[in-house]
Amino acid sequence: MAARIAITVGDVTGVGPEVTLKALAAELPEEDCSYLLFGDPEQLSDLNARLSPGVDFAKLRVVVQKPIKLPAHLPKGAPEAARAALGWLHAATAECLAGQADALVTGPVNKEAILRAGEKLVGQTEFLSDLAGAKHTSMMLLGADDRDRWLRVALATTHVPIREVAAQLSEEKVFDAIANAAQACRDLGLPRARVGVCGLNPHAGEGGHFGNEESTTIKPAIDRAQKQGIDVQGPFSADTLFYHAFRGDYEAVVAMYHDQGLVPLKMIAFERGVNWTLGLPFIRTSPDHGTAYDIAGKGVADPRSMIASLRLARQLIRAKQKT
Repeated sequence: MAARIAITVGDVTGVGPEVTLKALAAELPEEDCSYLLFGDPEQLSDLNARLSPGVDFAKLRVVVQKPIKLPAHLPKGAPEAARAALGWLHAATAECLAGQADALVTGPVNKEAILRAGEKLVGQTEFLSDLAGAKHTSMMLLGADDRDRWLRVALATTHVPIREVAAQLSEEKVFDAIANAAQACRDLGLPRARVGVCGLNPHAGEGGHFGNEESTTIKPAIDRAQKQGIDVQGPFSADTLFYHAFRGDYEAVVAMYHDQGLVPLKMIAFERGVNWTLGLPFIRTSPDHGTAYDIAGKGVADPRSMIASLRLARQLIRAKQKT
């Protein structure tokens, strides 16, 4: 059965439409996949005519979330674009939940623009989790450097101010990230699923001298996961754990907060990284970059992260179809 992938282009005043079309132009020779594209047809058609090579729209169905009608030449971060991006996310998620699409690949949105437009958004991961009623999701970013050395990083907390991380961290969130990371390794068909867990504090708390979250919150989650048969170790100081993970000692890392995990990941795989939401009832991937307003419309946006997102979605669909 051919894979069916829904794609939202994200904020149309950013690079989302461009990287989407460039990625599709590169990937459409794949005959075992069909795409359902959510965006503004006129904008996509005009942009497609300027890109080389363009996309054969006969192979796509373009869906617009009515009654949205976007005017031409919107300024960067326009509220109309922000609301349209959320509308397309709603519509594409409904397709996945109804079984009309096997996976969702989401283009970048701008949270600041969405908030200015009067809408609520913490992040696309949280937004999709709420729509799907999924209570135990985790954000994972994964990618490889030019020597095919991988990092796969799941987050215990996501879009949280640093001053609130310790208060929002819980044993349940750490356990969910560990369990989801281990399952992700199995879904990827990796021969092993060893997970390393970061501490929250410098030197993983130094035996309680720099904080006690390692003993009160993180270690209990690790113990619980080990009792369920998960190959997991920690908590370790993040500055050493990422070194060991990068050299292949661990298939995945669980980080306690956003920048602890994503700084090393983006350092090695910024152009090819993928954001994968674990624990949803459908597959969801996304490029690991933002709207890049500064280069939008110039035709220079790099599509490699979007290409990697499409390829991971297809890989996961194929693996699921075999089970």
